[in-house]
Formats: sequence, C-alpha cells, structure tokens
Amino acid sequence: MSPAISPDKDEEGKPVDESKYRGIISSLLYLTASHPDIMFSVCRCARFHAAPKESHLTVVKQIIRYLIGTTSHGLWYPRFNNFELEDFSDADLTGDKDDRKNTNGTCELLGKSFISWNSKKQGTITLSTTEA
Repeated sequence: MSPAISPDKDEEGKPVDESKYRGIISSLLYLTASHPDIMFSVCRCARFHAAPKESHLTVVKQIIRYLIGTTSHGLWYPRFNNFELEDFSDADLTGDKDDRKNTNGTCELLGKSFISWNSKKQGTITLSTTEA
C-alpha cells in the first residue's frame, strides 16, 4: 500500500454502510491466508470498521482491483499425503539501525505448503550480559 493512499481517520468524510464494509473486510481477511501480500493493507482498512467512510471504501476497492489483476498469484495448497511439519527461524541481532533491537522471525511449512509466519522485534535492549 502506498503511503499516499494509506487510509486515515477521515472524520469529515461521508459515512458508508457499516455492515457492507465489515462484510468486505471479513472476506478480504479470509483471503489473506492464500494472499499474504494484502495482509498489511487489509489490516490497515480493518481499523476503520466501526465508522467507515467513502475514502476507506475506495481503498478497499483498490485492494479488490489488485486481487482481480493478480488472480494467478497466491499460495497453492496441493493435495498430498506428506504431513511433515517443518519450522524455520532466523534472528537479526541488532539489525535495526535506529534502535539496535533484535528481530526474530519464524516460518512453518506443512509438507511443501507454507502455513504460518511470524516476525517480532524485541521489546527492550539490555546494556550488559548481566542484565539479560
């Protein structure tokens, strides 16, 4: 999502039907299982489900247009008998140049299919090993 079209509170905008907006957002959240590329944009739009405005609906429609244009993209979960669960993890020690915090990430595969991921920045920094 471009920062230029990132939705904001828009208190002066014209309100739209909340149930229609929530239905669209729910459907898009369901699609994030196979299209993780829309996760950030959909979650940004979901923040306004209590009082959606026309500007929020416009951004949601842009996400739908993107999905229509990328129907051949996404994750594919083939039918298979191999139910071997694999987990991969990585750590970037003091990788953030601004606050020097560690970032940890994990990825889970069931057979050859991607099923879950997680990325988290540590909450605090210790100044010595005795504090850790």
